[in-house]
Amino acid sequence: MAEKQTKILVAEDEAMMSEIVVRKLSSAGFDVMAAYDGKQALEIWLKGKPDLVLLDLIMPEMDGFDVLKNIRKNSDAKIANTPVIILSNLWSNKDILKAQDLKIQGYLVKAYFTTEEILNKVKDVLAQNGK
Repeated sequence: MAEKQTKILVAEDEAMMSEIVVRKLSSAGFDVMAAYDGKQALEIWLKGKPDLVLLDLIMPEMDGFDVLKNIRKNSDAKIANTPVIILSNLWSNKDILKAQDLKIQGYLVKAYFTTEEILNKVKDVLAQNGK
């Protein structure tokens, strides 16, 4: 029987950044879904039940903080406890602490990380969560 592919949601409104990250994760063997605004991210997250989410904070419709607040309150434990890595250009301590309060597994500032480093962080978090 084939091993179940790990599902990752990339919620990122910047088309080029999204495409680069999606391509990198897909080529590493992940089943990748993409959302381009917060509302879409929430819908895909609830339907697709990803194993991990890369979440931008500044997105149209609904920001990443609101998406995460919604998810963390979900009655389905698999959804509510989904590992999340923030992928944002917000890097103030206030934003990082606000995100950490929402039980995230990592915070990457887009400008400082290559797709290879993002992929490695994804693998680390998945390994810590037994995936």
